[in-house]
Amino acid sequence: MAGVVHATNPIDAIQRFVGRIELGVIPQVIDTVIFIKNGTVFKVLSLNMTVKVPSGMTEADLARPVVVVNDFETERLEYELYSYGEETVVIPVKGLGKSPIQQFAASALEAKMKEYVSNARVEMVSDSKCIAYVPENEIAKLIGKEGKNISAIEEKLGVHIDVQALSSKAAAKGDEASVPFDAKISKKHIVFNVDSVFANRNINVYVGNEYAMTANVGKDGVFKISRKNKLGSLICDAVSSGSGIKISTAGQGKDL
Repeated sequence: MAGVVHATNPIDAIQRFVGRIELGVIPQVIDTVIFIKNGTVFKVLSLNMTVKVPSGMTEADLARPVVVVNDFETERLEYELYSYGEETVVIPVKGLGKSPIQQFAASALEAKMKEYVSNARVEMVSDSKCIAYVPENEIAKLIGKEGKNISAIEEKLGVHIDVQALSSKAAAKGDEASVPFDAKISKKHIVFNVDSVFANRNINVYVGNEYAMTANVGKDGVFKISRKNKLGSLICDAVSSGSGIKISTAGQGKDL
């Protein structure tokens, strides 16, 4: 069954039910929230019930039933709902530091991957999923024939691995240089103009402080982003508001 709730953001729609129905029933009533903005799907969240120590707490005896709200596509934990005293609280957890377990898992994964590639950076999305950034020309080597290598790593460490090019991960801020730009919105695209010195280079696009994508600048200093997909819609909204978009070189700042 699908229902409609008006709210300024998806977590607000979930909060409408807090206090009206029991906490443990919420994931049974709402298992998925599809947030539509400007006629497009802007965000999708999934809800599940689990028993755990809430994020930010460390004592094992603080474990309790918790409604976890994850990004549907990436499975990244974004909010937790749980009882605190006599109140039900909604706590944003996006951006909190990684747990010691996740930090250890990231280090172990990086060490294992460096048996196959020259460099690897691992970002834990959840306790069971991560994104591995490796040099683009070594991705095939890490994955192996018919996925043999990556499957062996996943099986050994019990983590699902999404492999992406290292150039798409702005991990070393000191290697980036800010790129001045001018942006215009056309019927089908967001058109970015940068200095011709950046022609034929990869640049990183950020919405706020969040990495959005890596694009290649054309020989005339122009690159375009389609408005038809979710990412394009997000960037279009940020450009329209006049703030929130940042562009930097993709690890090439020292060459400029």
